[in-house]
Amino acid sequence: MIAALLALVGREIRLAVRHGADTLAALLFFLLCGSLFPLALGPSADLLRRMAPGVVWVCALLATLLPLDRLFGSELEDGSLDQLLLLGLPPSLVALSKIAAHWLTTGLPLLIAAAPMAIMLGLHPHDLAPLLIGLALGTPILSLIGGMAAGIVLGARRGGVLLPLLVLPLATPVLIFGAAAAYAGEFDLSYAVEFDLLGAFLALSALLCPLAAGSGLKAAAAA
Repeated sequence: MIAALLALVGREIRLAVRHGADTLAALLFFLLCGSLFPLALGPSADLLRRMAPGVVWVCALLATLLPLDRLFGSELEDGSLDQLLLLGLPPSLVALSKIAAHWLTTGLPLLIAAAPMAIMLGLHPHDLAPLLIGLALGTPILSLIGGMAAGIVLGARRGGVLLPLLVLPLATPVLIFGAAAAYAGEFDLSYAVEFDLLGAFLALSALLCPLAAGSGLKAAAAA
C-alpha cells in the first residue's frame, strides 16, 4: 500500500512538472502580491520590517488557494478519478497522495521563495528562522485544509466560489500562530508555544483532512 501511495505521489509530481503553469502561477502570485505592499505602504523601512512576517504569511495563504480548484477537478472531468479509486487504495489515501503532491509543487516553492521576500521587506536574515520553520509547519496544514475543501466541493455548482469560503476560516489559526512565532523571534521572545500548536494542528489535519477529502472524492465519483 505504501508503494502504491508513493507511486501516486510520483505520478502527481510528474503531472505537475509537465503542466507547470499552476506552480508557476502560484509562485508568481506570491512574489507579486508581496511586492505590492511596499508600493501601498510607502518606503518606511521600519513599517515594512514590522509587517514582513504577516505579509509573507498572508501571501502564502492566498497563493496556496490558486491551484486548489484544479486539484481534483481535472481528474473528475477526464474520468481518471474513477480509475484512481479503482486501484484498491482507500479514497483517503488517494486524496492524501494528491495533497502531498500539492505541497511539494506549491507549498515547498513558496517556502523557498519566502526568505528572499522577507529580506526584500526588510526582515533581518537572523530573524528568518522562526518564519521559515513556521511556514514549514504551516504550509502542509494549508495544503491539507485546501485538499479537504477541494474534495468536499468537488462536483458542486460554484465550487470555485465556495472553496476560499471554506479554507480561509479554517486556515486563520494557522495564519495567527505562524505569524505570531515570526514576530516573537523578531522581538527575541520564546516561540515554542506557537510551534507546538502548529505541530498539533499538523498532526490533527494529517489525520482528519484526507478522510474528509476521500469521502468527497467517493461522493463525486458516484454522482
